[in-house]
Amino acid sequence: MSVVVVGGTSGIGLEVARHFAGAGDDVVLTGRDAGRAEEIAKKIGARAAALELAEPESIAASLAGVERVDHLVLAAIDRDHNTAADYAIDRAVRLVTLKLVGYTEVVHALLPKMRPDSSIVLFGGQALRRPYPGSTTVSTVNGGITGLVHTLACELAPIRVNGIHPGIVGDSPYWTGKPLDAVVSRTPTGRLPTMADIRDAVVFLLRNSSVNGVNLPVDGGWLLK
Repeated sequence: MSVVVVGGTSGIGLEVARHFAGAGDDVVLTGRDAGRAEEIAKKIGARAAALELAEPESIAASLAGVERVDHLVLAAIDRDHNTAADYAIDRAVRLVTLKLVGYTEVVHALLPKMRPDSSIVLFGGQALRRPYPGSTTVSTVNGGITGLVHTLACELAPIRVNGIHPGIVGDSPYWTGKPLDAVVSRTPTGRLPTMADIRDAVVFLLRNSSVNGVNLPVDGGWLLK
């Protein structure tokens, strides 16, 4: 299988890329920094491409070397603490461009390399349903991912398109070491999702041939309490 993981140099994206490379699949991972992407790809037995989602005009050229795509994972994220009261337009525009325009342009650029049974997973997040002060742009773009999943599933059929919306992933680089007891106490499973949990959910969405147009929360039931 040929797997492209956009945002595959760290965190959950790297976890996904490592899984497929370890299974013997042909994996292309992308990152903003070409040297770092090459270094990480070499370590896990993958190939690398330098890609900046916030510069969508450059995406097609960056992915020109990809020959075939069976599975596409759009895992690249950026974090932006932005409020309506103190609004940083440049940061908001960058995140909207990266997550919505950039994601869509990757699909556009790689569509000729896909097959009817190819599949795509887009990353959103639970800030969509549980916003917090400063999540103005993050919550908005994650909401946009749900709409993007639905329209792409219709437009690209029979190619399948699904979204995954993790809650707080306790062992991810961003959250490791932060005080999260209050979140754990509100999670029915009594623990936070791990990167391995998210990876397994991504693999399920990519491989199950009857799951399509789904926006899957993976949060241990966090929104129930």
